[in-house]
Amino acid sequence: MTLEVEVEVEEDAWTVVLPDPRAVVERAVIATLGSEAAEGLVVVLLADDSAILELNCNFRGKNTATNVLSFPAAVSARPHLGDIVLAYGVCAREAEAQGKTLAHHLMHLTVHGVLHLLGYDHESDAEAEAMEGIERAVLSKLGVPDPYARPGDGVTEANA
Repeated sequence: MTLEVEVEVEEDAWTVVLPDPRAVVERAVIATLGSEAAEGLVVVLLADDSAILELNCNFRGKNTATNVLSFPAAVSARPHLGDIVLAYGVCAREAEAQGKTLAHHLMHLTVHGVLHLLGYDHESDAEAEAMEGIERAVLSKLGVPDPYARPGDGVTEANA
């Protein structure tokens, strides 16, 4: 089996704003996992805020919508690596507030979600640094500016 990416668009707003959100997600997954060398299945759901709110409540006990949730598959489910869910409203608001394109923000959050499927986390400062370093490297390959650059670093979405 080779790498397979299944993208389901549940919220139509994704396709209104982005011409091909499936392609954006697929590029990010492949860049993270390493194209043909990787094997497995990643399923991505592009949902609305209410769907992710319900999932966040049910699985994490948090009564709030979030941008991305990752659900790693059990080892026994291989080659399925897991599922990622992204909320349109939260992602769109974040992208606007951060001065990013929605496509770049979607790529970043997809990379972030895939890394969670692989076991990466950001609970400690050391874990966060390691995960952010990988994200930066993958996003750089995709032509996406550093999402962790601070104002004044000289890199913004507008001049990238």
